[in-house]
Amino acid sequence: MAVRKLAPEDIQPDSFTFSSENMTFVAQQIAKYPQGRQASAVIPLLWRAQEQAGGWLPRKAIEKVAELLDMPQIRVMEVATFYTMFNLEPVGKYFIQLCGTTPCALRGAGDIRQVLERRVGEQNHVTEDGIFSWLEVECLGACCNAPMVQINDDYYEDLTTENFEKLLDDLAAGRPVKKGSQVGRRSSEPQGGPQTLTDPALFDGSQIGAWRKRFEEEATSAAAVQEAAAATTSAPSTPKPGKPEAGRVVETEKADTPAKRVKEGEAPVPPTERREASDKSKATAVDARTENKAEPAPHSDKSYVATPSKPEAGRPTADAPADKNNKS
Repeated sequence: MAVRKLAPEDIQPDSFTFSSENMTFVAQQIAKYPQGRQASAVIPLLWRAQEQAGGWLPRKAIEKVAELLDMPQIRVMEVATFYTMFNLEPVGKYFIQLCGTTPCALRGAGDIRQVLERRVGEQNHVTEDGIFSWLEVECLGACCNAPMVQINDDYYEDLTTENFEKLLDDLAAGRPVKKGSQVGRRSSEPQGGPQTLTDPALFDGSQIGAWRKRFEEEATSAAAVQEAAAATTSAPSTPKPGKPEAGRVVETEKADTPAKRVKEGEAPVPPTERREASDKSKATAVDARTENKAEPAPHSDKSYVATPSKPEAGRPTADAPADKNNKS
């Protein structure tokens, strides 16, 4: 990267002050940021200072921006010397930036450079009348329309030595000039006009109407097929019998109960069961309960209280020894 320095002191102005109109702009830019973040407005303020100074940034303009934003001067100086869009030396009324990267070089940027060297002089040199100065820069993003130059804020594309000579003559004489392509190209379309998508039917709506009609017909046909398929599957010709678990009541044989016998004209109790019930020999014998109470078991002088087992043992322990102090 080339070292960028400020212009010599002998051409630096003694002071710089923003105009009242530009001070309004400065206030608007600072108001966009919260308190304590005014430094975020440094680039737009430097750009407006460059415009007011005639296309370049004097030292006093850089210091003024630092004062308005409450920034150290060295911080503003770093921004001004880093970005190549800020000119640190005086430029002509028409500052020409020539793109010299590969696409423009392949399309004749070298011929445009020769015109500038012959008519204006070396780079960063301002003509005696103050009209022109030029500088070779990196890609300006108009590769489709190479070669090209940027003059102040506008692009001039599709240059040849002939139309570029005429462009410089018109600018020097104050005549109006044509911005953009110098051969009638529109935007970045092919030279001579577009070569694709030229059928008017693509843009008059007729094709869209035909597509819409086709889509509607296909949608209607698909809906009819779906309805026919749904009708066929919802009404089978031979229905299958329902399963018992399908929710229907399944009749079963009733039990042999007295009510059933009466309904069928039989006796509620069969004669055989009646004879068996009246036979005393088949009655169940019941022993009389003993009224005498059983005598309590004799007590022993031994203790049969088991010693509690340990939880981790998992089984009861042996009998504990007799308690000598507790005799019955």
